[in-house]
Amino acid sequence: MTIFDVLTLIGGIALFLYGMHIMGNALTKAAGNKLEGLLERLTKTTIMGVLLGAGVTAVIQSSGATTVMVVGFVNSGIMKLEQAVGIIMGANIGTTITAWILSLTGIQGDSIFVNMLKPTSWTPILALIGIIFVMFMKDEKKHDIGEIFLGFAVLMFGMNTMTTAAAPLANMPSFTNMLLKFSNPVFGIIAGTVLTAALQSSSASVGILQALCMTGTVTYGVALPIIMGQNIGTCVTALISAIGAKKNAKRAAFIHLYFNLIGTLIFITVYYALNAIFHFPLTAEAATPAGIAIVHSAFNILCTLFWLPFNKVLVKLACMTVRGSDDDEVETGEFTQELSLLDERFLERPAFAVAQVVAVSNRMAELTRDCLNDATGYMLERKPKMKKRAVALESAIDLYEDQLGSYLVKLSGRSLSLKDSETVSTILHSISNFERISDHSLNLVETTDDMIKDDSKFSAKAMKELQIYISAVREIVDITVNAFTKNDLEAASNIEPLEEVIDNLNSKAKKHHVKRMQSGECTMGLSVLIEDTYINLERISDHCSNIGVTLIQVSEDEFDTHEYLDTLREERTPAFAKKFEDYKTKYHF
Repeated sequence: MTIFDVLTLIGGIALFLYGMHIMGNALTKAAGNKLEGLLERLTKTTIMGVLLGAGVTAVIQSSGATTVMVVGFVNSGIMKLEQAVGIIMGANIGTTITAWILSLTGIQGDSIFVNMLKPTSWTPILALIGIIFVMFMKDEKKHDIGEIFLGFAVLMFGMNTMTTAAAPLANMPSFTNMLLKFSNPVFGIIAGTVLTAALQSSSASVGILQALCMTGTVTYGVALPIIMGQNIGTCVTALISAIGAKKNAKRAAFIHLYFNLIGTLIFITVYYALNAIFHFPLTAEAATPAGIAIVHSAFNILCTLFWLPFNKVLVKLACMTVRGSDDDEVETGEFTQELSLLDERFLERPAFAVAQVVAVSNRMAELTRDCLNDATGYMLERKPKMKKRAVALESAIDLYEDQLGSYLVKLSGRSLSLKDSETVSTILHSISNFERISDHSLNLVETTDDMIKDDSKFSAKAMKELQIYISAVREIVDITVNAFTKNDLEAASNIEPLEEVIDNLNSKAKKHHVKRMQSGECTMGLSVLIEDTYINLERISDHCSNIGVTLIQVSEDEFDTHEYLDTLREERTPAFAKKFEDYKTKYHF
């Protein structure tokens, strides 16, 4: 084997890994968050969990990725530890699909039908379709399909390159002698574990083993312990992801480890015990890519069947390893529990991470509405419990903005679909406005405190106007929250007409206040507090306007708030004028 053969082999491995990476990412992107959502909702029984875990892993081509998602689910409280067991089992079965696809490279025969089954016959066609879709199709779904085809083509080309480059190894005594050492189960398991841990993918390490099988020097006696080790090595990804997670999330990672580790020990012990008695001839036979796929699938299916009746034992083992309770850990508080959904592990699956961000930002919007209602309620009714709740909500909303902002910055750097990219942009532009609404709500609470301290009260006329003003502001916030959480552009179009009505109310309220002050109905000290109240209410409506514009502009792939508002007010379409008149009739004094 020359140095050029070695370089070709290395290049083949690189292409193989890169193709798997491209294909896996494209498959995940095309699937969006639908498959991951199934994992979250449909895991009532262990059997259902196994089927879902196998299905999702077969689609995204990575048991490690599925298990990492499960660790994230458990860590954020979406999924119970018992539900995670079935998915982890199924993930191990689903990952064997790759080996079956790669086994097609070992098909032998001269007939046209057999040759058409060989990847070398149809992979170039997939590559051609893929490059056309990627370069010339604007539709995002077709673009993703093109990347899947290209990734698969690169993967198969890398596999074929590895196979060709590894052929001279069959004539190298040193290589044959090295393989004989791996026939020792301990060495074979260690080799498979280390290789898979380094590559972070059992599918990739099994593919490399299948390529080496094409030399004809790898026997089943050598391949079997290596495959067992590969199943253990794939647990490293989940164990790394569990670092710093809650106790139950760490337990989910250990369930994955124990499933494979104990399963391997039992399988190897039983096999070699029987082999010592019956001397299986298969052990000395040369392994084939299809044979590797069969062994890989058989082990994971048998392992799952073995553990199904004892799934609670896996949970107990994990709990014995990671002692204590999550109750011992710091609670996030009444209003901030949803923040645990912003798990760093989900960033590896951007489509699902976006779904979590949507859920958390929607909760932030709803809390902002509650904060305003409590703050204005405290101003009108002066109930201490309203103040306490408004203050707590404002602190929670600050935390939401901080953590959502940081998470969105990380997420925006990932590969996102056009729709997800628009969603991230909308949320990123909106959360600061929601946070400012809560700030102005807190200002209303402080203004009310100052009035209570000074024993000041609004006059009857001022109170009546304030109630109307607050009702209008409450409605615009309610419309804004509904438009944001439901992505309702029609509702968003109602924000600006109402905001203009609120501007008019603000002007009238100030004029009326000046008249009352001139007539002696209002003192100078109270005047400052009333002015602050009007300013904060009007600013809240301005931030609602910003959110409404964001929703509309992002959907139209434009973003110039001032230009949009200027155009809207200048043109004053019949629809805008009607809504303005309706709100003007509803809110006036």
